[in-house]
Amino acid sequence: MRKLRNSELERKSVDQFRKAGKSPFIIVLDNVRSLSNVGSIFRTADAFLAEYIYLCGITGVPPHPEIHKTALGATESVAWKYFENTSAAVAGLKASGYMIAGIEQAVGATCLRNFKMEKNTKYALVFGHEINGVDQKVIDQCDIVIEIPQSGTKHSFNIAVSAGIVLWEFHKQYHTYK
Repeated sequence: MRKLRNSELERKSVDQFRKAGKSPFIIVLDNVRSLSNVGSIFRTADAFLAEYIYLCGITGVPPHPEIHKTALGATESVAWKYFENTSAAVAGLKASGYMIAGIEQAVGATCLRNFKMEKNTKYALVFGHEINGVDQKVIDQCDIVIEIPQSGTKHSFNIAVSAGIVLWEFHKQYHTYK
């Protein structure tokens, strides 16, 4: 085996990315305080062709050197909007026909390994603050809450890791139906 060179990866240009068909999900960041996490999520959103990222509350917005450091240019390809209030952003998505999926540990949550995407459904995936998680007011607006199974001693994953796990699963399922 030989490691591929970047020139062999056949990646899209920013213009090609913007014109490409997107996966039917929007990422909503509810008061994410770490700019490195925000940048990492932009990069993951680019990899899985997410429609949009909604940056809410205290979540940092581009351009910012800390976001840029981990996004590696994905802030130029992935569309984003800022909302002062996460609940308002979620209400707008719900009114536009998105199924709202909070990624959180909650009573009655669906385990990610048991979750099955509904065909022809658009999803808004809500990820929360690194310590406090998704705000309860936002959880109350969710159509479903999805929990990532864990087997170790820690209570949660880093938010950027959580986003990677969930987006991979949604991307995989979406391309199974497509």
